Amino acid sequence: MELWDAYNSNFEKIEGLTLVRGEESKIPAGVYHYVCHVLVRHVDGTYLLMKRSPCKSYPGMWESSAGGSALKGETILESAFRELREETGIVASELEELDRDCDDRTHNANVRFLCVTDWDKNSIKLQEGETCDFKWASAKEILSMTKDELISWPMRKYIEEK
Repeated sequence: MELWDAYNSNFEKIEGLTLVRGEESKIPAGVYHYVCHVLVRHVDGTYLLMKRSPCKSYPGMWESSAGGSALKGETILESAFRELREETGIVASELEELDRDCDDRTHNANVRFLCVTDWDKNSIKLQEGETCDFKWASAKEILSMTKDELISWPMRKYIEEK
């Protein structure tokens, strides 16, 4: 059972309230859980794309961010470093926060980060059951992808042509 801390729309922790993954329909209005999204840009200007596993929702689509929910007791930054490492093998020393927003439909308190790295591009380690392939793509290539190809559409606004 995965447990999450609860937050209000100001990203302040609500003490004494624990949320349970799979029980999102029971989350009261105005209550959220942290979800991180980490966009990875190599120092050469390309971006990491990962293909979703066939068993996941949106199977076979490309996503431009590693990420997931922060676990109970974990800060959003700790979860971003953990999710990046688990889903890509990349161990980052620094992440830049890009933005944050709350989604009333999903109860996600989304926080988006950028990881600029010189990681060996051939050393990506995909998390079994999450993703099944990866590629490094130029900004131009990503920005030309359709909504049928790319699931992480909100991250497009942070992809810059160099």
